[in-house]
Amino acid sequence: MNVLWHGGTIYTMEAEGTTTEAVLVSDDRIEKIGAYEELKPFADKEINLEGASMYPGLVDSHMHMIGHGEKLMRVDLSKIESSEEMREQLIESTKELKEDDWFIGEGWNENNFADRKIFHRHELDEISKSPMLLKRVCRHAILANSSALALAGITKESLDPEGGLIVRDADGEPTGYLLDAAQDLVSNQVPEVSVNYLTRALQKSVDHLLSLGLTGAHTEDMGYYGHYSRPLEAFKNVIGDHMKFRAHLLRAHSAFEEMMENASYAEPFIDPGPMKIFADGSIGGRTALLSKPYNDDPSTVGVAIQSDEELKRLVSVARKHGEAVAIHVIGDLGLEMALDAIEAHPVSAHKRDRLIHAMVVREDLVARMQQIEVALDLQPSFVTSDFPWVVERLGEGRLEWSYAWKKLLDHGLICAGGSDAPIEEADPRLGIYAAVTRRKPYETHAGYQPEEKLSRFEAVQLYTSGSAATIGKENVRGIIREGFDADFTVFDRDLFAGNEEQILEVETVMTVVAGEIMYQQGGQK
Repeated sequence: MNVLWHGGTIYTMEAEGTTTEAVLVSDDRIEKIGAYEELKPFADKEINLEGASMYPGLVDSHMHMIGHGEKLMRVDLSKIESSEEMREQLIESTKELKEDDWFIGEGWNENNFADRKIFHRHELDEISKSPMLLKRVCRHAILANSSALALAGITKESLDPEGGLIVRDADGEPTGYLLDAAQDLVSNQVPEVSVNYLTRALQKSVDHLLSLGLTGAHTEDMGYYGHYSRPLEAFKNVIGDHMKFRAHLLRAHSAFEEMMENASYAEPFIDPGPMKIFADGSIGGRTALLSKPYNDDPSTVGVAIQSDEELKRLVSVARKHGEAVAIHVIGDLGLEMALDAIEAHPVSAHKRDRLIHAMVVREDLVARMQQIEVALDLQPSFVTSDFPWVVERLGEGRLEWSYAWKKLLDHGLICAGGSDAPIEEADPRLGIYAAVTRRKPYETHAGYQPEEKLSRFEAVQLYTSGSAATIGKENVRGIIREGFDADFTVFDRDLFAGNEEQILEVETVMTVVAGEIMYQQGGQK
C-alpha cells in the first residue's frame, strides 16, 4: 500500500532547514518525496499531519532496554535529593519484605545529597535484614547490606577481584560499597529472573520508548541476565511484525563467541551488533581511568577493567569473526588503552568501531580517533547530571577536553546521541535540550562549558543520522530520502522554532516504524 504523508512540516535532515511537502511510503520504505499534488495520484491512503512536525525516526544510540523496563517496575531512587529522604524511602519500600526476599533499588546518587553521604552496610542493616542491593546511578557501584555480603562470601579477608574494588573502613572491614567488578560478587547471588519477567520488563520498556518518539535503540542487555539466550528470547517475544521497534543488540564479550556461533535474530527489527567491552568505570564512583589522579582524591586514577593485554586479546577475538567492538571509555587513560587495542587490531572493512561515552579526552587522542574508522556514542544528559560536582573530580585543567561534544563534531568525528537509560532518563527531548543548552531543564544560566553547545540541528542529528552512521546504516536510515526506511517521529511542534524550553514541551503525536504507526497520541493507531 502507498501511503502519502503531508499537511505538516517535514524535516528531511538532509541539511539544516531542508523540508519537503509530502512523503510517499510504499509498505516499509520511502518511495518518493516532493510536492503533495505531484505525489497524490500515487497514493492509496493519505495521512494528514494536521500541522505537526515530522522528523526521521529518533534512535537512542546507547541504552539498556531491559534495565529501563526494570527501572519502570522497581523502586526508583534517582530523583531522591537527600540522604534522609533515601533512608525514609528504603524503610517504606522494605517493610513488607520477607527475610529471604531480595530488595533491589535503582539509581541512587550521593552527589544529589548536600552531605554526599554513602550509606554504610550497618546503616542498611538497621533498615532491613533482607538482602539489599542498591545500584548507583552510574551502574558502576552498588551498596549491599550485611545479608547480601554474607551470601556473596565477602569478608575482611576477601581479596579485591580483578577490575573491581571492595571498599573497606579503617579496620579493613567491607563497608558494603562495591565498585565495578566487585559488584558481581553480590549481583551473582540474586536469584535468576525468569524469561517471563524479562519479557514483561522489555514490553514495558518498548511501550514507553515508542511513546517518547523513539523508533529504535542500540541496547546492551546480553551480559546481565544469565545465559544470553534468556534476554534474547525476551526480545523475540516482544519485538517483531506485531511490535515494530529497531533493537540493535550489543553483545557482551563474555557471550560474544557463543552468540556468533549459535544465536539467531529477527532482522530487520532485532539485529546483532559489535562486541561490548568495558575499559573503565565511572567518574561518579572514581573508577573512570584517568591519566592523572583524581583532583579530589589523589590516591587513585580509577580502575582498569581489563589489562592492556586482555583488551587487545578481546579486540582480536572480535576481528577473528570479522566484527567491530564497542568499548566503554570514560577516562582519558581508558580511551588511550582502547585506541591502543583498536590500532593493534584494525577493524574489518565495511565495519565501524564504537567508543561509548568518551567523556574525558585529550587533543592527542582526538587526532588518533580521526585516523581510524570509529564513532562516538555520547550522552548529552551527562552534562546536566554531572555538573557542577564533576569539576571537583577532574579539576579545572581537564575540563577543556571533557564533555566536549562540539569539539568532537568540529573535528569531523561521527557522533551519536543516547541516554544510557536507565542511568539517565530515556526521553530524547532531555538529551536534545541538554546538548543545546548545557544546563538542567528551566535553569537560566549560560550553561556549563557554553562553548560546547550544539545547534538544534546538530543535536537532532545525534539521534537521527548520527545513530544510523554508528551502526553503518547511514545509507538506509537517519534522514528522509527516497529508498530509506520509513521510520518517522512526529511531534506536535517544531523542535527548531521557539525558545529552547519548548524542546522540553513537545509531545509525541506519532511514532512510525517501517511505515506502521506504532504509537499514536490518544492511544489509537
